[in-house]
Amino acid sequence: MKLDRKDIIKALENITVPGEGRNMVESGAVQNVMTFGDEVVVDVVIGNPSLQAKKKTEVEIMKIIHEKVYEKAKVKVNIKVEAPEKPEIKGKQVPGIKNIIAVASGKGGVGKSTVTANLAASLAKMGFKVGLLDADIYGPSAPIMFDVADEKPLAVDVDGKSKMKPIENYGVKILSIGFFTQPNQAVIWRGPMAAKALNQMIFDAAWGELDFLLLDLPPGTGDIHLSIMQSLPITGAVIVSTPQNVALADARKGVAMFRQDSINVPVLGIVENMAYFTPEELPDNKYYIFGKEGAKNLSEDLEIPFLGDIPLVQSIREAGDAGRPAALQEGTPLVEAFEELTRNVVSEVVKRNTSLPPTEAIKITTMAGCSAVKK
Repeated sequence: MKLDRKDIIKALENITVPGEGRNMVESGAVQNVMTFGDEVVVDVVIGNPSLQAKKKTEVEIMKIIHEKVYEKAKVKVNIKVEAPEKPEIKGKQVPGIKNIIAVASGKGGVGKSTVTANLAASLAKMGFKVGLLDADIYGPSAPIMFDVADEKPLAVDVDGKSKMKPIENYGVKILSIGFFTQPNQAVIWRGPMAAKALNQMIFDAAWGELDFLLLDLPPGTGDIHLSIMQSLPITGAVIVSTPQNVALADARKGVAMFRQDSINVPVLGIVENMAYFTPEELPDNKYYIFGKEGAKNLSEDLEIPFLGDIPLVQSIREAGDAGRPAALQEGTPLVEAFEELTRNVVSEVVKRNTSLPPTEAIKITTMAGCSAVKK
């Protein structure tokens, strides 16, 4: 008996791909179908590398061909595994948001979240419309720093769709995984779950019109960073570091990540946090506890702008714990430091938007060529 290729493809449409809700042909899992008399060869690509998944796929294909086409058909199934290495959020625009700024650090504990919170507060104080997405899934801190830890985002109707309404304080719209977990609850998620949570906070939120959306990224260069850059066209990145050599080594890696050819997100500059310590009783003295001008020297080495330095001051920590960013404390040197940082960031954004084309969400995929059945 001579088998008809079209009958085989039609039969394979009865197999649903787990987790997709689409059939094997529609999803592009079936790459090729060839028939030779009563023999049929099916080339399939799946995303699950387990032996069980491979065997199940093979059995389902053989069974459906025997049931729907010819019970004595000689079926050979070639299975190729192409599992995505990183969780992916499909890239798309967020209407109404003009600039998306990622604030990152290679190393934890350098004050990245503190810098992000004060940058957001300063931008809002200058009259900009500002949002802050706390993308540090495993260590969210924005709710505490903006004194909204007990708040819960409400659902609002936007053009017939239910959206999350960000919590707002000090003129900054905020969303964080911290709003959806208990204070003593650890977030123990693998990359794909974290990516899904970020996806919802980005695209299922009623951000409205924003001049700036700041992304407080987790430390390092991992899954969350790739997921964010796959999901959104980032305008530029700000790197936060202390002057310490250990932190600078990781900051250098953070810059390198954004400069990768496949990522290509402009680095707006480096911020040196905890640059020096000035005791209250000795206001004219500066003690360089973590080293002197390390981040500034790194910015010169890498030929990227130096955005400013923030001193190591007890009141910055106290302000963050109290839920009112130090940048809002009028009449203090800290306000001047954060305002200078903010002006420099805005200036670099203007330069970037004038001289460079809009950034596109990066495209990292291992499923190329699987969208259709080969004819």
